Order: sequence, then C-alpha cells, then structure tokens
Amino acid sequence: MDFEFQNPTRLIFGAGVLSRLGEVARGEGRRALLVTGGGSVKRNGVFARAVASLEEAGVAVVAFDGVEPNPRLSSVIRGARLAQAQQCDLVIALGGGSVMDAAKVMAAVVFYDGDPWEMMVHSPTGIRLPTRALPIITVPTLAATGSEMNKGAVITNEQTVEKSFVLADCLYPRVALVDPALTLTVPPDQTAFGVCDLITHVTEGYFNGVDGTPVQDRFAEGVILTAMEWGPKAVEDGQDLEARAQVQWASVVALNGWVQAGAGVAGFPVHMIEHTISAIHDVAHGAGLAVVNPAWMRAAARVRPDRFAQFARRVFGLESSDPLVCAMEGVVRFEDFLTRIGCPTRLSHLGLDGTLIERYARETLQAIHDETGRLPGRPAMSEAELIELLREAQ
Repeated sequence: MDFEFQNPTRLIFGAGVLSRLGEVARGEGRRALLVTGGGSVKRNGVFARAVASLEEAGVAVVAFDGVEPNPRLSSVIRGARLAQAQQCDLVIALGGGSVMDAAKVMAAVVFYDGDPWEMMVHSPTGIRLPTRALPIITVPTLAATGSEMNKGAVITNEQTVEKSFVLADCLYPRVALVDPALTLTVPPDQTAFGVCDLITHVTEGYFNGVDGTPVQDRFAEGVILTAMEWGPKAVEDGQDLEARAQVQWASVVALNGWVQAGAGVAGFPVHMIEHTISAIHDVAHGAGLAVVNPAWMRAAARVRPDRFAQFARRVFGLESSDPLVCAMEGVVRFEDFLTRIGCPTRLSHLGLDGTLIERYARETLQAIHDETGRLPGRPAMSEAELIELLREAQ
C-alpha cells in the first residue's frame, strides 16, 4: 500500500455559497470565461446570480454556453479559442459534470500546442499531457461526477466516435464552490443517474483495487451507504435540501482521491465500457453506468466471490456463508436499488436492442491500446468475456 496523495483544490461547501463566487474569483483573475450547458442555469436564475456576484466583485464575464452532455471536443476547442480571443485569465464552470470537464480542458487548450486529443489517455498517437492551464473554479449544479475536486475530465471526439479522459495536475480546480441548493431543481431521473455515477466511482476502486486496504474499504462502504440512504430521498423530494447536501458531499468524496488513496486501482472497467456505449449512442453517462455496473459485477463476482461477498455483507447485511451465493445476492440487491430509484439496468431500457454488443466490446479494447488485449480490472477481461457480460445486460 505505497502511495502519494495530493489534492490542492480549496473546497467551499454549503447552501448559499454561490454568493461568494465573485469574492473567490477575484482572487484568481479579472476576466472569466463562464462555461455553462444547455440553459437550465439561465432558466432557473442561477446564471444571473453568478454573473451579478462576479460583476459586483469587478470580474468581467465572457459567456460560453451550450456544452453538451458527453461534451464534444469541438465545443472544447471553440471555448478555448473564445478565451484566447477575449483574453480571459480565468475559467469558471457553472453546471454538471460535462460542463466542468469541458471547462477544465478548455483551460488547458488555451496553452496547448498541437491536437488537444493527444491529451487523452486513449490517444492513438501517444499521450502528451497538458502542463499548464488557466485557473479553474468549479460550481457544480448536479451531484454526480465529482469533477469539481479532481484533476480529471472526460471528452467525446465526435469525429472518431470515441470517448476518453485526461488526468493532469494542472486541471485541479483552484476552488470548488459547492452549493447543494443549486441541485434542488435537478429532475428525478438525473438525480438518480447522479447517485449511480457516484456509487460507481467508489465500486470501481473497491472491486479493482489491491487487497489489504481496510481503511479505504470502510471509506468506500460509507460513501455507498450514505448515497443509498439519502439518494432515494433526493429523488422522491427534490426540495429536500438535507438529502441534496448529503448526496452532494458523497459525490465529492467519491472521486476526490480520498477513497482511492492507497487502493492501487487496476482500472475503471465499468467506465471504459460505458464510454464506448455513450460515445456511440450519446446516452446519459449515469444511465449507462446503471446498465453496465451490475452486469460487470456479476461477471467479476464469479472470479472473486470473496470480495463481492464482503460488499454484500457490509452494505446489505447478508449472512450467507457461501461466498458466491452471498456475492450474487449482493449484486441482485444493488440492481434492485438502482431500479427503485428509477435507473435503467438493461440495454433495452436505453432503447438499445443489443445488435452492437460485439462492437461495444471490440471498440472498448481498441480504445485502451492495451498490449494484452484485455480490459484492465480485477479480473482483466477478454473481448469474448465482455461480449458475454453485455449479453447478460440485454
């Protein structure tokens, strides 16, 4: 369990902290590229409040809107070019995970020499990580990705129909301004998808990490249990600020590095499979994870039943002495939870008939450029094994 941990992002958390945006931004720059998504922040007044706070603090605003779910590389490049043309010295992301991811990469593309896709882990020409970016402030309006307090971003290349990610120190936000009140208007389905997303961030490490990490195990189980307790309340009553706050905090902790520290994660196989599916079909990320994660868990549990039995016993209180029986019942309980909060759990629930399953498996392996020809994880999986688990998800 040898590791290093650093997270330099300053976190400001609490209902109403959006009012501090101008004060915080003024310490980072004077001319901000304010990045938003499809328009909900303008319809519910959050955008106007953010702009007012910035302008009152003397920070000029250059707006860039229209970032797509599964943000596109072309949008990222346009945003970076606007920041350059308008001489912005700061990037602020006001939105969900897609907005935050796009804004992070925009901040780096401003200084990047060459094709921005070469930043990505799955670049066919080799990775050239960015080393410099404009200061970034994140203001999440959805509890899901945890992008507000980490150094990662996921982008879709619409020309090659690929989805990939970048991890670079320069992408850590300077400040994450996390106001759970901004999530009160998120609809039930997107709330549920966010709960699935944050749980999947934790289960990826929990099932694919090294053995002998009891502290991290308890961290992970605590985040999962918290999400399972408060997530349904947030789905049922979107105005329940306490539930929104607990889910928001769980989302931050799930992927800011604390849970994964020392776990030596062998890959994010569920995310890799989902990235392929959502790159092709543009489905909501959390919805895709809700389909893939239980299917992957069933396949992996057959190989490592003891680990999944621990999950079943500690999270669901199951008591079977047979590890495989206990493990499989735990997966059933988890899938039932996702169904209860309104997540899809089958490809057919996404409107997909399964005719492209072989393509999903093939392109997932092609994207990672792994010389072993297997998807990293515990266990590492072959193309045939991926096809089999996806068929179970039909």
